[in-house]
Amino acid sequence: MNDLSPALNEKLHLLENWYRQRKGSLVAFSGGIDSTLVLFLSRKFQGRDSAIGVISNSESLKSRDFKLAQSFCKEFDIQLRIIKTDELNDSNYNQNPINRCFFCKDHLFHDLQEMKKEFPGFEVLSGTNYDDLGDYRPGIDAAQKNLVISPLVDCKVTKDEIREIAKHFSLPNWNKPASPCLSSRIPYNQAVTFEKLKQIEAAEDLLNGHGFEDVRVRHFGTFGKIEVQKEDMDKLLSIKDKIISEIKNLGFARVEIDEEGLVSGKMNRVINKI
Repeated sequence: MNDLSPALNEKLHLLENWYRQRKGSLVAFSGGIDSTLVLFLSRKFQGRDSAIGVISNSESLKSRDFKLAQSFCKEFDIQLRIIKTDELNDSNYNQNPINRCFFCKDHLFHDLQEMKKEFPGFEVLSGTNYDDLGDYRPGIDAAQKNLVISPLVDCKVTKDEIREIAKHFSLPNWNKPASPCLSSRIPYNQAVTFEKLKQIEAAEDLLNGHGFEDVRVRHFGTFGKIEVQKEDMDKLLSIKDKIISEIKNLGFARVEIDEEGLVSGKMNRVINKI
C-alpha cells in the first residue's frame, strides 16, 4: 500500500465524511476505475449491506470488462446486481446523435432509481469525476435529470487522484486504460447496431491478443480504423499486413491504421465544428 500525500489524505477524509453522512449507495458500476473507486469506498465506509454495485450487461460493454467487474466484486466482497438496459432498441440512442450518451445513461439511471424502492433511503451514485465537468459529457445531464450524485465531483477528485487513491488501496485496475463503451467507436449519426458492436469488440480483442493494451477500432461502416498508443506504433506497423488481414476477416471491407495514434474522444472533434 503506497502512502498518500497530505493533500490526497485530506481528500480521502472528505470522501469518508461524504459517505458516512448517507445511509447507503446504489452505484452505477461499469468496471472502469472511476466507478470502481466509488463502489469500493462505499463498501469501505458504509459497509457491505449498504453498498450495492449495479452493472448493465448491455451490448456496448465489452465482455472482458463485464467479467473483470464481476471478479472485482467477488474479490472485495461487494454485492453486485446485474441488469439489462435496452438502449439499443431506443431510436434516440441507436441513431447515434451527438448526445447519444444521454439516452444510454438515462436508461441506466432510471432503472437504478426504480431499484431504490427495494433500498429506501439509498442514493444513486455515478463515477463522474471532477475532470469530467470540463469535457463533453451528455451523461452528466442524464445524472442531473435522474437525481444521481457523485462523491468524486462533490469532493473535487480528479482522474489522476482517483488512480493514486486506487493504487493506495491496491485495487487491481488502478492503472487500467480507459475503456469507453463500444458505441463510442462509431461516428455520430451512423447507426449503432449489434453487429457493429461485436465487430469492434472482436477487432479490439484481437489487438489485445497481439500485445496492444490500449486500443480503439473506429467503425466507419465499410471500413475500420485502428488506433494504438503512439509508442506502440512502430510495433503495429511492423506486423501491419498480418493485423489488417485478421481484422478484415471479421467483416471489414477495408482496414486502415491511424498513424496519429490513439486519442480518447477523437469522435468528439466533429462537435467542435458544429
